[in-house]
Amino acid sequence: MPPRRPAFSVLLAIALGVALVLWLAFGDISSFRDSPPDPAPSDEAAAPPRVEVETRRASSYTPRLIVQGDLEAHRALELRARQSGRVEALPVQQGSRVERGELLLSLEQDALPERLEQAEAELALARAELAGARGLRDRELISNPELLRRQSALSAAAAQLAELRQQRANTRLVAPFPGVLDRLDVDPGELVQAGETWGRLVDDSRLTARAWVPQRKVLGLETGLPARVRLLDGSTLEGELTHIASRADEQTRSFAIEVAVDNPEHRRLAGASATIELTLPPREVHRMSPALLELDEQGQLAVKHLDARDRVVRDNVELVSSDDEVARVAGLPDQIQLITLGGGFVDPGDRVTPVAADTAPSAAQQESD
Repeated sequence: MPPRRPAFSVLLAIALGVALVLWLAFGDISSFRDSPPDPAPSDEAAAPPRVEVETRRASSYTPRLIVQGDLEAHRALELRARQSGRVEALPVQQGSRVERGELLLSLEQDALPERLEQAEAELALARAELAGARGLRDRELISNPELLRRQSALSAAAAQLAELRQQRANTRLVAPFPGVLDRLDVDPGELVQAGETWGRLVDDSRLTARAWVPQRKVLGLETGLPARVRLLDGSTLEGELTHIASRADEQTRSFAIEVAVDNPEHRRLAGASATIELTLPPREVHRMSPALLELDEQGQLAVKHLDARDRVVRDNVELVSSDDEVARVAGLPDQIQLITLGGGFVDPGDRVTPVAADTAPSAAQQESD
């Protein structure tokens, strides 16, 4: 019986396959055991991020509000005729300075003096008749209505005389306050009508500077604040804030203000433009670079600093003043550890490693590290 070679070949193939599988399995395990473990995190990666900080203390600052405005005379009056008449005289020339009560214009009185004399005589007669009527009434020789008619006649005569005296006063127009006769629109002999404008009186001993303040800045204002008005030629006038409007303009949402300033030299400034500088009450502020200001999620200005546990804090601030180099803000604690570098890479609540600004490594050293 011939040998069974095919069975032997099958057994040999199976043995070789099992050996190959065992070799592969033991080789992977050995290589896994021989492979080095994953490196542990370095201390540098686990350390909190570094930020540069400076200790800042609040300091007193006197803010100033600067607005553009116009100057007006303290008082200006359009002079109008109180009754019709022909100009008799103009004692004061245009541009002259006058005192209160000084005669500016007189109208022809025509028959007014005679009418006044008649009215005075009628008043005297009415008084005499009333006195006689009272005596007769005491003796019951006249009725009570007759006595009342005499009293009414006396009142009418007194009213007529008062009216005529007022007409005479209206023919002599005097200055109601000291100032300058800024304009004169009539000549002697000219006829003026009641209510017609014939001149203008201006009191320029004081000036009023008027301007508009944005609604976000008006809350810090109060009457009595010192003010300085700077003119176009560079000179200044001192004064104080005298009025703040209680209601904003509907179009601009700004508030009107008035500043009163003295003009002892009577300079011709009414109607000119000027710069108004208001000195506001002192405030405690922190000075910093404008680049350190940021906006929070609500769009409010904020500043990042550190608390006592070296955690990042972001506080909202009020911008008191700012220029290209310095921003002055209010609303922070009196002393803070201000983050001056690296604040953009940390968030509120993060723990950081503070590095004093004067000991922080230079850029070259950081690159070598």
